[in-house]
Amino acid sequence: MARQCSCGARTLHAIGSPTTICFRREPERNGVSNMVDRPGCTMTGAQIVASILKQQGMKHIIGFPSSGLFDAAAELDVPPVIARTPRVAVNIAEGHARTTPGDDLTVVTVQYGPGAESAFAGIAQAWNDRAPILFLPTGYPRGSEAVAPNFEARRNFTHITKWCESVTRIEDLPQLLFSAISRVRNGPPAPVLLELPVDLLAQQYESELPAHGQVRRARPQADAAEIDEIVETLLRARNPVILAGQGVLNAHASVELAEFAELVNIPVMTTPNAKSAMSERHPLALGTAGRARPATVDRFIERADVILALGSSLTRSYYIRSVPAGKQVLQVSIDPGDLGKDYPVALGVVGDCRSVLRQMLARVRQDPAALAQRAGCGDELMREIATCREAFMDQWMPLMNACGSPISPYRVVWEIMQVLDREKAIVTHDAGNPRDQFIPFYDVTEPRGYLGWGKTTQLGSSLGFAMGAKLARPDAIVAAVMGESAFGMVGIDFETAVRCKLPVLAIVLRNHVLGGYAASMPVATRKYQANRMSGEYAPIARALGGHGECVVDTEQLREALLRCVATVRDGRAALLEVVTHEESRLAGLS
Repeated sequence: MARQCSCGARTLHAIGSPTTICFRREPERNGVSNMVDRPGCTMTGAQIVASILKQQGMKHIIGFPSSGLFDAAAELDVPPVIARTPRVAVNIAEGHARTTPGDDLTVVTVQYGPGAESAFAGIAQAWNDRAPILFLPTGYPRGSEAVAPNFEARRNFTHITKWCESVTRIEDLPQLLFSAISRVRNGPPAPVLLELPVDLLAQQYESELPAHGQVRRARPQADAAEIDEIVETLLRARNPVILAGQGVLNAHASVELAEFAELVNIPVMTTPNAKSAMSERHPLALGTAGRARPATVDRFIERADVILALGSSLTRSYYIRSVPAGKQVLQVSIDPGDLGKDYPVALGVVGDCRSVLRQMLARVRQDPAALAQRAGCGDELMREIATCREAFMDQWMPLMNACGSPISPYRVVWEIMQVLDREKAIVTHDAGNPRDQFIPFYDVTEPRGYLGWGKTTQLGSSLGFAMGAKLARPDAIVAAVMGESAFGMVGIDFETAVRCKLPVLAIVLRNHVLGGYAASMPVATRKYQANRMSGEYAPIARALGGHGECVVDTEQLREALLRCVATVRDGRAALLEVVTHEESRLAGLS
């Protein structure tokens, strides 16, 4: 593994090897670089960290604004992605962790003190979204970390990380780092924090590094008796429903979910964070059970007698459709803390979703009589879902096709649906009305083709999520739909997308109000226009080096979207500002 030695030479270090081999790179001759070996050299703490992280799958190191890890990673040809704010750096890491198709290790680092303080909001968001990221803030020099007013990350992030520790001795650094990586890859997904004091990162280490193989994900199975009970309960039920959670995406179990649903003819809805776990064009798909949702969700969850919550924490939230009382709930989660947390459950099972689904598929095939009975209801069930979906879309099409100026936000949703190739796109939304107006209608087709979120909803998170998704999937067209309040929180980081060559499309809906907030402050709104905003955003995008344009009429909208998609496809970040009117009607709530 290549690194820069303290002597100035290029070195290779194989983790677990008895020696560190040091090489000095000579000038190239005839296109060939000559390497001359020299005696082994020491490594700094930062070089140890970078060496291990690269071995374990780190392809980029994300962060802001200063960390010894940036140079140590660059020595190993791992590029930095440096944002404009620590919060957005963490948002980028979350977007990457939740969309990476392989085993890439997502790492984010920030400066000690104010850097760690500013990153707190992003880590809180990642904790609620269950994003498996490795957070490596630097720390004050050892011995001064507890001196007021120094901010010690290890003490302050405990409740929003799965594991939160600090390294105090360089001898313990390799083992603690491997322990942190193991926690990122195993068990309930969540941020894992290891604080690295700046003096430790600069310290020299002369001993051999311990041998470690690739840290892999464990996939625990359920007990056979639990699988029997789940399958028998589902096969006996009159109107079973599967509520798929983010655990399905984390386990890469979308194929198994669709296969099981088809085998037993059970309709599937998803939580907001799991939107895309099953293609929403599948004849058994009901859509997303968010605060705003399609009529198919309400019809089938109300009628259900058994609900299998698969990979879902079943968290009660203002932004998630609640489970009606009186339902028999079966819950499968890799986190034992989820079981029965917010709803009473008839059976709680700890297991990896892909492992459990494969067990269920094998078990259900052992009961041909019951399977034949479920098979008989398939055609009628799919017709009912299709009819309900069509009626729902017919009800909302007047808004989706609305003309004029200002533009209806639903018309923006409709045009996005017509322009984007959903098989090759990743879409996310921001908090508030963009989320509620987008989720019920955008029928995502590919796993991880939609980055949903909905427990804690920090304005502005979608821009970083989009950049992280683009980092993970450079081939995808990535778009974030946001309001002007959200853009106001993070807009300067549009420059990060430009500078770091992460060409995303930001679609900013501008109506000059805090959408929906007048109802919560009617007096302040009436007397002082407290819900009003002002500004133009396309000029900001252009000033920051990207493409920016504004549309005010529906006749301009599709062509503008096509231009912006072509721009990001050509490698330049784009912002489309759409002047809309405030729209209070929401599916499932109006």
